[in-house]
Amino acid sequence: MPLAEVERWLDHLGSCSPCYRDFTELRKVREAQRRRTLFAVAAGILVVIGTAGWVLIQQHNETVLSQAAVLDLRNRSASRSPEQNLGEPPLELRRRLSQLNIYLPLGSPEGAYEVRIVTTDGDTLLNIGGTARLNDGITSLQMTGKASVARHGQCTMQIRKPPAEWSSYPLVLRLATHDAAFSCLLVAQLDRASAF
Repeated sequence: MPLAEVERWLDHLGSCSPCYRDFTELRKVREAQRRRTLFAVAAGILVVIGTAGWVLIQQHNETVLSQAAVLDLRNRSASRSPEQNLGEPPLELRRRLSQLNIYLPLGSPEGAYEVRIVTTDGDTLLNIGGTARLNDGITSLQMTGKASVARHGQCTMQIRKPPAEWSSYPLVLRLATHDAAFSCLLVAQLDRASAF
């Protein structure tokens, strides 16, 4: 509307109560529409931010899963009984890993091995086998796949070359800070061990 016409209507609005009331109602309706539009835009932005945050967390978790763990048993004394060797600090594993490398004690022969992790109550959390290879004087057992530790605390890792007896090592399963809500079982699916 041209400015010249606006002046005529402004004069009328100032002197006519019913028209001013109608104008006020129209203005309230327009403000309500504007607020709804702003609310819809803000909700859309929150959905986009929430989705982006979820994607970033998923990518971070995949990065955590792609990490490898190394357990070095070369200078460790194995216990042939279920009781722990109290003179050595326990081995440690993180909650999630996709590759586990175990350096076997010095003098260990190549060949098929079995590895298991058991709780202090004797419940088996992980049971897997693989083939150890000698490389640069180190007998190593490499296992790849996805492992997710949902239990934390004191456990025992046991290794043997069948038909020999189990050798036991104290083990602590550690939770990452973002995984502290979990606490029950070890869910693991590792592929058969492959050569290092």
